Amino acid sequence: MSDPRAVAPPTRKTLWAWAVATFFGAGLGKPGPGTWGSVAALLLWAALAIGAHAPASTLLFALIAGIVLSIATGVPAATIAARESGREDPGFVVVDEVTGQWIALLGSPGDWKHGLIALVLFRLFDITKPWPARQLEALPEGWGIVFDDVAAGLYAWGVAAILRIWI
Repeated sequence: MSDPRAVAPPTRKTLWAWAVATFFGAGLGKPGPGTWGSVAALLLWAALAIGAHAPASTLLFALIAGIVLSIATGVPAATIAARESGREDPGFVVVDEVTGQWIALLGSPGDWKHGLIALVLFRLFDITKPWPARQLEALPEGWGIVFDDVAAGLYAWGVAAILRIWI
């Protein structure tokens, strides 16, 4: 029997928040929505880096702008989507993976090899969540959803920067 005091999640969805939180549907991919979000971020980077042959300065500016925008909109969007779904950290919220993936790509040469290295490293750190990434999940609502992936992105960025010395 259900508890009459329990609050059911609202059935109405805030469209902009769900669009941002799922990164325009990438988070609805199965299996592994986080990987789909990371791949979507990588493909956008690749379209600019490889497809448009953007210079390194343009790539850097675009990534920084994307990171700032994805944090500024992602934290409130993740908060709203989590509340409306009734879940603390729903898997379909992938704007955090997009942010972390773009951080991991900072400074990467615009080629597939370096893009894939950044992808693998980010997913590794996102899944394992070494200290203090796991502890950042304790931040309230969207802050915790997004900032553990910011930390994972920073780890991946650091390791990728070191690997670029040899690769």
